[in-house]
Amino acid sequence: MDSKLSSASSKEEQSLSSGRKHGGWISFPFFIGMVGGFSLANAGIVGNLIVYLIREFNIKSINAAQIVNVVSGSTNLIPLVAAIVADSFFGSFSVAFASSCVALLGTIILFLTSTINSLKPNPCSNDSSIICKPPTGIQYTVLYISIVLISIGFGGSRFTAASLGANQFDKPEHQGTFFNWFFFTFYVASGVALTGVVYLEDNLGWALGFGICALATFVGTVVFLLGYRFYRVDELRGSAVLDLGRVFVASVRKWKCNLSSRVEDYYTNTTTSHDVMVQMLPPATLGKRFRFFNRAALITDADLQSDGSIKKSSWRLCTIQQVEDLKKIIGILPLWTSSIFLATPIAIQSSLTVLQALVMDRSLGSHFKIPPGSVLVIVLISTSIFLTIVDRVLLPGWHKVTGKSPMPLQRIGVGHVFNVLSMVVSALVESKRLKLAHRHVDMSVLWLFPQLVLVGIGEAFHFPGQVTFYYQQFPQSLRSTSTAMISMLIGIAFYLSTALIDQVRRSTHWLPDDINHGKVDNVYWMLVLFGGINFVYYLLCSAFYKYDNV
Repeated sequence: MDSKLSSASSKEEQSLSSGRKHGGWISFPFFIGMVGGFSLANAGIVGNLIVYLIREFNIKSINAAQIVNVVSGSTNLIPLVAAIVADSFFGSFSVAFASSCVALLGTIILFLTSTINSLKPNPCSNDSSIICKPPTGIQYTVLYISIVLISIGFGGSRFTAASLGANQFDKPEHQGTFFNWFFFTFYVASGVALTGVVYLEDNLGWALGFGICALATFVGTVVFLLGYRFYRVDELRGSAVLDLGRVFVASVRKWKCNLSSRVEDYYTNTTTSHDVMVQMLPPATLGKRFRFFNRAALITDADLQSDGSIKKSSWRLCTIQQVEDLKKIIGILPLWTSSIFLATPIAIQSSLTVLQALVMDRSLGSHFKIPPGSVLVIVLISTSIFLTIVDRVLLPGWHKVTGKSPMPLQRIGVGHVFNVLSMVVSALVESKRLKLAHRHVDMSVLWLFPQLVLVGIGEAFHFPGQVTFYYQQFPQSLRSTSTAMISMLIGIAFYLSTALIDQVRRSTHWLPDDINHGKVDNVYWMLVLFGGINFVYYLLCSAFYKYDNV
């Protein structure tokens, strides 16, 4: 990545010297500074939130896992709403900056819950005669307000900033390099949080750890704001999402009309600079792909005034470009749905792994214990390492052998395989752990590392692959929404994981509050089965997909 960054940087500097004042690599450090601070804060809070809820708010383990899944789901669903607002109304910078301020407020309130005793219940005692009191209504309210603000803030800023950062570059290879470094910074900063910050929270106090998270959020917000004068801000073109709805409505209103074979019978609206680009497009409306929606751009007698000019009715007549935008979205949706259950096992595994770590031997030597929330850092470390290996070794090697770069869907497919392998290893390790636990022997937490390494390798393939795929294949008017699609499916996956865990608890005895008396290994085997079925579905979807804009 270093060679790519240096060569790309020199080209962008030449561009700047020739007179361009916005965009390019000069804006790069500000985005990296923002994502570094926000990733450290988010991981330092959410990564250890289960332990905080159990130890400080006296919430039972499975319930705490459910709450964290909802938090993670919300954090990953908010980006879609933020992206739609950014694309349609306020722009990426305004939405990202406003979200940053909300995140800062949320981290400050959470910090206060760790420092003010009246905002949390009294800690539980080892004395069984003392009742462990749950939080009061006010304590729950303050806690949930901080969690909601954190979910909205971090969710609304991360992927909106990613889209804004990619928009600073014109060449796809520069955009790809930006995404690689963006996610590399994300994983490294999150890894630092899940080791250093989580260790401070568990050993030196939650106030210190959450205080660092609040400071990191503040620094990230300031750095992002300082780079504003270097950013290239795209012009807003109205509600692109609303345009998709107009195409659907116009198609339904004209469902009885016969399609024409002449390009002249379709509306192009060449009056604006944006629509001049439409004339350069091939007459795709005459093709067989989703022909029903071609009617939205078909000019009928009802669309003409008495003098032969076209009536201005956006809910009855749409441009070719708007029709093609909707077709692209529909073509991508099957692949997007296949990725939901790619993320669901990872969401379930992240919660169960922390619960497993709590009942395992976490000692390293005689004086150090691994914090349970820090176990997940193995995913981040392995992802960071393999992102570098993929970028510097595997992708160039593939290009030398085949003469071309691997397509994003191929990278995503490899991620599917590693995800299923991780669930297999998780099931085998948990089965062994339960056998030892029944003999009152604690298994070392190091046995959890192989399954987490496999998840990390998989993420190094499918995470950047999915963001690149959506960014390249989505219409240009939905660039912020494109980068939020991966976040949205992760959010759905966390909500789905919460529903699955709840259903498993209702239907089986696999997940009691004390997992030593349960069958967590059966949960993992269930995920293996679902993951295998989902992989076959993904192969079918990718086989029928045709790339655009490549």
